[in-house]
Amino acid sequence: MFIIETERLRLREYTLEDAPFTLALMNSEQWIRNIGDRKITSVEIAREYIEKSYLPSYTVNGHGAYVVIQKETGTIIGACGLYKRPNLEHPDVGFAFLPEYLGKGYGYESANAVMKYAKSTLNLTTILGITIEENTASRKLLEKLGLQQIDTIKMEGDDTELLLYSTQV
Repeated sequence: MFIIETERLRLREYTLEDAPFTLALMNSEQWIRNIGDRKITSVEIAREYIEKSYLPSYTVNGHGAYVVIQKETGTIIGACGLYKRPNLEHPDVGFAFLPEYLGKGYGYESANAVMKYAKSTLNLTTILGITIEENTASRKLLEKLGLQQIDTIKMEGDDTELLLYSTQV
């Protein structure tokens, strides 16, 4: 079942069958450089990660990470969604795409649709965004979505300083 549809994309909840895609995405150079190495080294570990980190959010929070599917081909090209982190008061919008789909507007198209979904369907009033300072593409996308940098933070158990963005959706 698709949660969100745009002109070129469909977004749906993750399933355990998305493990091969998750393995590829989380081992892409961009993911490791900008998000971090999650030590996803096999399809089985990717399946366990989905089961532990993504699936519970749909029930607990009413939203979560979604796979992004290209309508024209039916290919999973990335991930975009709302993530509720333990140390953040509000959910943050997150996005990542396989390298061959970067620079084609899919990030903005999917994240903008997620922001609209957050407002109209989930009735959320504040959405956050987080990224490392060096990730210029994500910073520009967050700003294009209407978020503004409000602070810097560190996530629990990680010394990396992140830029914290916020907006009223």
